[in-house]
Amino acid sequence: MKRPILIHPDPRLKKVAEPVRDVSDELRRLADDMLETMYDAPGIGLAAPQIGVSSRLVVLDCVKEEGAAPRPLAMFNPEIVAASDETSVYEEGCLSIPETFADVTRPAEVTVRWMDRDGNPAEETFGGLWATCVQHEIDHLNGKLFIDYLSPLKRQLITRRMTKLKRDRAREQERA
Repeated sequence: MKRPILIHPDPRLKKVAEPVRDVSDELRRLADDMLETMYDAPGIGLAAPQIGVSSRLVVLDCVKEEGAAPRPLAMFNPEIVAASDETSVYEEGCLSIPETFADVTRPAEVTVRWMDRDGNPAEETFGGLWATCVQHEIDHLNGKLFIDYLSPLKRQLITRRMTKLKRDRAREQERA
C-alpha cells in the first residue's frame, strides 16, 4: 500500500527515530509499503520518518542500469560502522523536498550494519550511489535532511519554497 510522503518543513522529519526492538510482520509490511511508495514516487531510498513513522527503518534500491534486476533492501536499525576518508560529491534530491537538488559531499564508501527482514544481522560495504543513498537515508533517522549540509541561506530559500508548495497542494485538495 502506497503511503503519503511528508513534505519539509514537517516537525516529524526533524525527530530522531526510535530503534526497532524486533522485526515483526507489521514492520515487514511497513517495509513493503515503503518500497512500493519509493518505487512509485519514483525514488531510490525512503526512511520511515518520511511517511510519519518514527522507526529506524530505511528501504533503498539504487540499481539504475537498464534491464538490471532490482535489489530492494530493507534495513532495520542501520548504522554506519566505518566510513572512508575519501569523499565523493553527488547531486542529491529527496522525496520530502520535491524538485530540489544540491551537491552534497559525503564519504565515498561506508560499511553499514543492520537487521534484515528476518531479524538477522547483516553488514555490507557500499560505494558510489549506494553509499550516498544509505547515508542520506540514515540521516533521516537522525532528523537530518540533505539541505542541512547547505548554507543557511540556501536552506532558508528551499524551506520557503517547500512551505509554498505545501500551501498550494493543500489548496488543490480543498478544491478537489
